[in-house]
Amino acid sequence: MLRLLIACILAAVTATAAGAQDAYPSKPIQLIVPFPPGGVADITGRPTANTMGRILKQPIVVVNKPGAGGGVGMAQVAKAPPDGYTLLMALSSISIIPVADRLQGRAPSYELNELAPIALISADPTVLVVRADGPYKTLKDFVAAAKAQPGKINYGSSGVYGTLHVAMEIFADAAGIRLFHIPYQGGGPALTALLGGQIEALASGPSAAIAQLKGGKVRALAVWGDKRLASLPDVPSMKELGYDATFYIWSGVFAPARTPKPIMDKLRAAARQTVNDPEFKDAMAKVETPIAYLDAPEFQAFVEHDAKRLAAAVQRIGKVAEK
Repeated sequence: MLRLLIACILAAVTATAAGAQDAYPSKPIQLIVPFPPGGVADITGRPTANTMGRILKQPIVVVNKPGAGGGVGMAQVAKAPPDGYTLLMALSSISIIPVADRLQGRAPSYELNELAPIALISADPTVLVVRADGPYKTLKDFVAAAKAQPGKINYGSSGVYGTLHVAMEIFADAAGIRLFHIPYQGGGPALTALLGGQIEALASGPSAAIAQLKGGKVRALAVWGDKRLASLPDVPSMKELGYDATFYIWSGVFAPARTPKPIMDKLRAAARQTVNDPEFKDAMAKVETPIAYLDAPEFQAFVEHDAKRLAAAVQRIGKVAEK
């Protein structure tokens, strides 16, 4: 009798869980963007949330959760219930934070395997920008000034060990120069600091800087890609200028690990429809961000490969004194 009762309870629980997954989503979903407004994750996250929400027939609400170079928001999603109602729009720094935490001698706020990839949405090389009214007209000018004043020329980033910090240090290492790093809470605030004269240079995602470039407020000296950007055809690549410095800011959607497969399948299907949606394509074209879609299995392999490369870059940077 007891066994029969237990079996009935288990069957009821299983049926309830299966029913909840079938009905997913039945309420609004949060998309955590772990940076302030104005950066690549936010610029990509908003049209992604808008279109995926329309496809899933539930609103997806963007929540900016900055801090610790993106670590605060990423950790929140990693620790969230795996029910499909808390998602993450992450950048390539997702694999950097745990490595950096260990390097700094503290327990990681999350582990990469606590997050499950849904889809890669975009990938763009970073662009080295300076103020248009500043002294640097070319990358050669910038490198020469940095060599003449080691550690004096400053640059901003999205946070210690964040994507923009790592990109700049990859370039500095390739160019044999030493710069002074000033971290901010995201790419948006760092760009504001550049425009306000608080910093001299910034590695920025093209989508975050394109309006200021077109408005003549900033000048692009080089891109970190292997070749020139279609949206910036007059800006040389690091490679053609003789620097072995390649760095792409990619953005992708993640869910907490252990999210049930039926829910993950629905999210993957929605992401696949999103990148092919005309309104989404138009929104991404307006911010000149190329779509670079990968489904979960391919995205997982992409993340693992990228994580190894970025971990090596973080180790080169070494331990950073924290204020």
